[in-house]
Amino acid sequence: MSVSSPALPTRGALVTGASSGIGWETARLLAEAGATVVVHARTEREGVDAVARLVATGLPEDRFHLLAADFARLSEVAGLAAAVAEAFPALDLLVNNAAVMAPERCTLTDDGNEISFQVNFLAAHLLAKLLRAPLAAAGAARIVNVSSSLHRTAAMNWNDPNRVRKYSRVAAYAQSQLALTMATRDMAPEDSGVTAVSVNPGLCDTALLPLYGRVGAPPAEGAAAVVRLCDPRFPLTNGAYYDGGDIAPTAQIVQEERSQRRLAKLADLLETRA
Repeated sequence: MSVSSPALPTRGALVTGASSGIGWETARLLAEAGATVVVHARTEREGVDAVARLVATGLPEDRFHLLAADFARLSEVAGLAAAVAEAFPALDLLVNNAAVMAPERCTLTDDGNEISFQVNFLAAHLLAKLLRAPLAAAGAARIVNVSSSLHRTAAMNWNDPNRVRKYSRVAAYAQSQLALTMATRDMAPEDSGVTAVSVNPGLCDTALLPLYGRVGAPPAEGAAAVVRLCDPRFPLTNGAYYDGGDIAPTAQIVQEERSQRRLAKLADLLETRA
């Protein structure tokens, strides 16, 4: 995507997990391309620092709108959605990038969910649901879910999604990415005017690198793969999974409508319970 000639609408783009890594670089590239970016961070302090670094690159401060929310609390996810909807009645882009590694030991949030399942999947699912009106109001909005090739190694543990009985941090993290990829099509219902896709940004040097290996590309490379799918000039297939700029194979379960419906019901149940 060329950033020399702005191609993005200016009504608003929300990037979750934008305080560092791929999220921060995505916010920078979107702002350079003409978007007004909601910079989401876990804490106000992290967000202030992120915006300061973005402005230090030469970008105007009024291109950024800082909002903090801890995705380990679904009430804060709902609060973020309400604040975004108030500030941007028409939202052109939602980039669900926020993610955490699953800890060594199974860790449940106050909402009762395994933390990586909640932060990496449930928060994105809830945001897409609560922001449906402003996304629809934009006319041709896009949702880009930053997923992982690890989703192809995962399995959904339907009976124990928190994996309390047999926990593995890699399996828990991979399950969160599988769920995010599976739910992508559900985030953009037919005739909603919204297109949703998921993308593997590649192996990058971020906080998640230890789950993959020791060497990763600069986060800006991963962000470029994300931002390419945000460009309205780039044609997208709703619900598809992209690796870079190309549609790539997914885990078989991603294509199963029955499993998609089952996941949507599970997510709605967990979000309501919270």
